[in-house]
Amino acid sequence: MPLLGGIRPPIALLCVLVLALAALTAKVLGPDAEPVVPKAVLSSQQYFAQDGAIALRASIDERVTDLERTATALSTGRPADPERVLSDLSKAYQKWTGTTVLDLESGKVLAARGERIPLGWLDKDVLTGDRALTPRMVRLETGDVRLMTMAVLGGKKGAQQLLIASNSLSVPSINLGPFRSMAVVARGGEVLATAGFEQSEALNSDAEREELTFLQKQMTRLSDRAAEATEQNPVSAREPGSRGYPGVSGTLLGDDYNGRVATAGYASLAASDPEDGESVAAGLGLTVVAMLPVVQQQTVTEGSRQLFGLLAAGALVLLGLLAVAVLWMTVQRPLLKLFLESRRLARGDLVRPVAVPRWGEAARIGSALERTRGQLGGAHAPGGAAGARPAGRFRGGARGPLVLTAVLLLLWCVPVGFLLNRTDGTVSIPAPMVNDQRDRTDLVADRARRALNEAQADLVSTAHLIDIDEPAATEAVLKDALREHTRYQALYVVGEDGDVVARAGAGPHAWRAKKDRTLVRVSGRGGKKPVVQTGAPVPEHEGTTLVGEVRVEFLNSLLKRPGLGEVRIVDADVRTLAASDGFRAFEGLPNDALPDLVRAGNVRVGAGPVENGLLIRGGGAVTVAAAAPFTGGGVASGLGWTVVSWQNADHFEITAYEREDRSVLAGLLGLALIVVCLGWIHLVVVRPLRALAQDAEKLADGDLKTVHYPRYQDEVGAVVRSLELIRQQLQARRQNQARRPAESRPGAGGR
Repeated sequence: MPLLGGIRPPIALLCVLVLALAALTAKVLGPDAEPVVPKAVLSSQQYFAQDGAIALRASIDERVTDLERTATALSTGRPADPERVLSDLSKAYQKWTGTTVLDLESGKVLAARGERIPLGWLDKDVLTGDRALTPRMVRLETGDVRLMTMAVLGGKKGAQQLLIASNSLSVPSINLGPFRSMAVVARGGEVLATAGFEQSEALNSDAEREELTFLQKQMTRLSDRAAEATEQNPVSAREPGSRGYPGVSGTLLGDDYNGRVATAGYASLAASDPEDGESVAAGLGLTVVAMLPVVQQQTVTEGSRQLFGLLAAGALVLLGLLAVAVLWMTVQRPLLKLFLESRRLARGDLVRPVAVPRWGEAARIGSALERTRGQLGGAHAPGGAAGARPAGRFRGGARGPLVLTAVLLLLWCVPVGFLLNRTDGTVSIPAPMVNDQRDRTDLVADRARRALNEAQADLVSTAHLIDIDEPAATEAVLKDALREHTRYQALYVVGEDGDVVARAGAGPHAWRAKKDRTLVRVSGRGGKKPVVQTGAPVPEHEGTTLVGEVRVEFLNSLLKRPGLGEVRIVDADVRTLAASDGFRAFEGLPNDALPDLVRAGNVRVGAGPVENGLLIRGGGAVTVAAAAPFTGGGVASGLGWTVVSWQNADHFEITAYEREDRSVLAGLLGLALIVVCLGWIHLVVVRPLRALAQDAEKLADGDLKTVHYPRYQDEVGAVVRSLELIRQQLQARRQNQARRPAESRPGAGGR
């Protein structure tokens, strides 16, 4: 028989797969030591570092863009006084530690505001060449590092002036939560700024100071490792086929102190979408490192788990042996006997009767062969002449053993895959997961609030360029601003009576300046999506307002963060304004506990509302949820909006859920084993065997015209070939019998 044909290969494969699955079961369902830190906690630190890197990158890019946009706008009109330039800049944006206007020809400082900016780093390479006016990191005499951003202004009488703005490379002003610290790291591992560490003077004991010293040293060491890791290419740093964060990110595990292990996540600054263009911040080579000391878990191996894995593997081997024995006794052995009997009859050995199997297709074929043996040997052959077809012993068939085999294997697959290691609402969730859900939600809320504040600040800057008396020039300014600010879907100027004076982009919505003095509003109720409007008064035109409609898609993009589940922005009435996934405008929250969580987060505690985290247990599942109101200043802080997030805890990489997933995997592998092996036997053996039984019975009933062709070169095919030889012998015998009476008639033959 060919190597891959017949009944033997699928049964042999079944044996091999059963043993392999048993070994895998003993390993994955057996002893499983608890990791020092759950994978879910490490992944959460990586996500936190990514969030911090995104916040820092967006902050730096916005500062650079705002300065360049302001300089371009001021250069298009009449040359402005340097003092007025810095005054208008500080009114529109409060984000620079120091600003200076410098005359390029003489090098004289024309105006300065805020922190004094040293000028020793200015040289020819900074002002000319391919990297001219590129932001630079400069270290001050105090040791602090500042990012210097430059733009050229048009001065009086054609003179050129250099506008320089400095800002610190500090950790983004986000809520780090308890015990977490964050650092901004330069190339080479130099720590530029840190946040989250307590002051040594504020500690009350030497033990606390020792722990602080340990954590600071850990931050330095982990920052060195993170800076080295982020030097690699972002594409090669990720697994093949994965996308995720566009930069380089990962996790690190440090040393332990007093039962707590230093865990860290790191992420390099990268553009949000590299296809849209390069990011100034991404080219600085900065890395954000987030460190959190986590309580070390016990790594004791449970003896019962090892016994459980061995028992599950032993049960699979036992049931697998029973299944193989059923196939061997009911399918393979009768088929091999039929192969030998049919070959004996095809060779002309008609002395012994055919050994007819007891049941099924094999019994039908054996009975048919016995009848054809009688036809070949005539009435004098042992076994007698061809008799009638026996009845009553062929019920069932080869499908029965396959069903029985499948049932035996399912007795193992179903309990292991769908009953063992099942989790419920009592699963213990690590406390850092709840804290991180809360802190990351607060970070998203801060990011959304800053985006709205930035949108309103851009309108303030653009409003200074608007001249109501020149509608054509005003529309040109609006079109340029709409092209530069992708967050808007429409820009328009509304007069004191509510009429639109000039516009660009989509159709405007109503804006009533007299009735409502708020600068951020929501309209569009009853429509397909909310309309978020921001406004800025036009200088020297009382009652005239520049209005920008923020795209909902822009807000949705701010909420999409991995490892945070579903995230939404809701208003004071807990109605949805934006979401990371699809949503209906102004719909409520799906869980009854989430509105209460949102209302609890907006209760003023101390200085104001605070973020809250919650574990929701019910229905056999665990949900981690958090709500963070808009706080922190700006026009968006008084809206009463809240960012709420929730996700099922079964997505976490913790031991309980991993064991459940492994059990399900083992059960599914068992089901795949059943489908592959038994499906192979059914297609290659059982179906041809049923067709062979019908052909053999037709031949025994006298059908000598049908030619029998083997479908496969295996045992069934060999029986078919023997059946064809028997058909030819019966046909020749019938022809000889018909010829003999003709020769014996009188007058037949010669003279």
